[in-house]
Amino acid sequence: MTKGRLEAFTDGVIAVIITIMVLELKVPHDADPKALMPLVPVFLSYVLSFVFTGIYWNNHHHMFHAVHHVNGATLWANLHLLFWLSLVPFVTGWMDENHFAAVTVAAYGLVLLGAACAYTLLTRVLLASHGKDSPLAKALGKDFKGKISLAIYVAAIPLAFVQAWISGGLYVLVAAIWLCPDRRFEKLLDEAKA
Repeated sequence: MTKGRLEAFTDGVIAVIITIMVLELKVPHDADPKALMPLVPVFLSYVLSFVFTGIYWNNHHHMFHAVHHVNGATLWANLHLLFWLSLVPFVTGWMDENHFAAVTVAAYGLVLLGAACAYTLLTRVLLASHGKDSPLAKALGKDFKGKISLAIYVAAIPLAFVQAWISGGLYVLVAAIWLCPDRRFEKLLDEAKA
């Protein structure tokens, strides 16, 4: 399989994930703008989940610019990532439906942690097949953002049982960390053009 086919499959799955999430937004049966007020928390959790899904898509896209080939291990690692991302609409909906109950906020964090671990595993699999001196290895560097994200998720999950909004704030913090464009791969692309 070519890397282009893997990227196209990943793009398709992520598009479906986003579509499923938006379908969870229920239209109010009243034309009064006040009818939208109960939907504010649902909409905000949708935005957060959309941002997380978009961050994974964006980083996956950038990373695969430095990938030269894929193998069977890459395919399985990529499917592992897509498995966790495919659970995002479910946990988002569960959290919304139960008014951000502690167990649902923790489950949301568990899925985010699973996706982060899967992405880390995908990078390790790609590094193993491309070598320590490859452009991919240079672009990934020490992956500080990835490591700090894992640590924040590990802290946020049990904190959901103390105060759900603290966990929510930590999830937003991780999203904010990743919203800043990851220049590692863009620098690599700029060097290749020069």
